[in-house]
Amino acid sequence: MAGPVRPIFPFTALVGQERMKLGLLLNAVNPKIGGVLVRGEKGTAKSTAARALAALLPEEATVLNCRFGCDPNRQSSWCDECYARSSSGRMQTYTRHVPLVELPVSATEDRVVGTLDIEHAVKQGERRFEPGVLASANRGILYVDEVNLLSDHLVDVLLDAAAMGVNYVEREGISFSHPAEFILIGTMNPEEGELRPQLLDRFALTVEVEGIPEPRLRAEVVRRRAAFELDPTQFNVLWGETEEEERARLVKARELLPDVTMPEVMLDLITRICSDLEVDGLRADIVMYKTAMTHAAYRGRVTVTPEDIRVAAMLALPHRRRRQPFDDASGDPGELERRIQAQVSRSEAEAAEGEATPTPEPSSMADEDKAGQGDAPRVDQPGATFSR
Repeated sequence: MAGPVRPIFPFTALVGQERMKLGLLLNAVNPKIGGVLVRGEKGTAKSTAARALAALLPEEATVLNCRFGCDPNRQSSWCDECYARSSSGRMQTYTRHVPLVELPVSATEDRVVGTLDIEHAVKQGERRFEPGVLASANRGILYVDEVNLLSDHLVDVLLDAAAMGVNYVEREGISFSHPAEFILIGTMNPEEGELRPQLLDRFALTVEVEGIPEPRLRAEVVRRRAAFELDPTQFNVLWGETEEEERARLVKARELLPDVTMPEVMLDLITRICSDLEVDGLRADIVMYKTAMTHAAYRGRVTVTPEDIRVAAMLALPHRRRRQPFDDASGDPGELERRIQAQVSRSEAEAAEGEATPTPEPSSMADEDKAGQGDAPRVDQPGATFSR
């Protein structure tokens, strides 16, 4: 028999930490963003927010008795066992809460990716795969507290699975793969050590959280926590309407996301910001693109605006800036915001100037074909090549 369900503090009742909450919500709308790393001192609601997010997310249809929690409405993401169920007409479904799977720091690789089911092999004389943590987290949240204390190899395994959405296992004569689509949330206290830069870069978004200095807000935190501990059920009832409103907003944003478009000038702004900040590689540009699209959907828009780009940059770039060996991993957030805003303002000024200046008529059909193409070839134009 299952034990009593532990009451969860409502997500919308959290005081402050707006950037952390936004980073979590955007990953909930679009898990393909690639997860979020929350860095900060102890006692800043990092773990509370991760658990509250799982309770906030809408329930999901799931295949009954599936070891990987497959979605009955997405055949492309089924495991082999669900394909077999479907072909034999034995597929049944039920509705479940979004699972929150917590990975302990002491976890081994076998526990994470899965391994050979020894008991089944001894009793039945045949090999069978025993799923690990990644299977349990499919279509849910994988929460890793103190991720900086995990071995680098395990962090790499988690990030690989989060990026691909599939867990591949090759061991003890077993070759197996299964869906592993999850929202990756890592938390850490920088005082206990940093992640290697290569691993830090693979977290899509990073949020720096600090204690709340304002006495009035600190008092509100204490009031809400005391009320929750006194009567968790009644506290959740009081915040139930606000939770439902936020839940409905997430559902609407997921439905709107496929219709969101990115104007060319906004994509140009993304690349300008990354170039100005001398960000290594192209992962930052791609993450900003996904995050800006998702933020627009979350705000109820179908077109990305400069504000979406600014928000995406503040979430995707702090841990990717070039820095000296002994600099803090997050750098100076004030300077970062100023440089991002300078690029946004410049883009808006150029757009306004372009609207005020009429575009001259092409002098010939040949000129008309070339108008607006610039110097760089475009791969979305017929006949375009990658070389100039």
